[in-house]
Amino acid sequence: MEIDVQSLEEAGVVGGQLDAYNRRDIDAFMSFWAPDAEVYSWPSDLIAKGATEIRRRHVERFKEPDLFARLVSRVAVGGLVVDREVVTRNFPEGRGTIDVIGIYELDGGKIKRAWFKQGVPVLAP
Repeated sequence: MEIDVQSLEEAGVVGGQLDAYNRRDIDAFMSFWAPDAEVYSWPSDLIAKGATEIRRRHVERFKEPDLFARLVSRVAVGGLVVDREVVTRNFPEGRGTIDVIGIYELDGGKIKRAWFKQGVPVLAP
């Protein structure tokens, strides 16, 4: 069974943005997003529209000292990439982790739309 090259390339785009996220490198992170990209909280709550809003949200997120997204799995097919991650965050209640599913729609080698479904935060003991 062969995997198509386009799906591998799209998985690489999402992998690149996740690596930049973990380095907290906002310029590298934004290079993977289309200028008119949209970010949604699952299923349809628009939380950021356009590169300026996406950048603003992530500049704030990148200030968290313990921020790190550990990839659990990735699937890429026909312009969609789905990641399952465990993200370490600094919540108002303290440090913890949260399960996240990210669904990325790609167009022209850039992330055009993304949806995020989050589980329940688990605080560190």
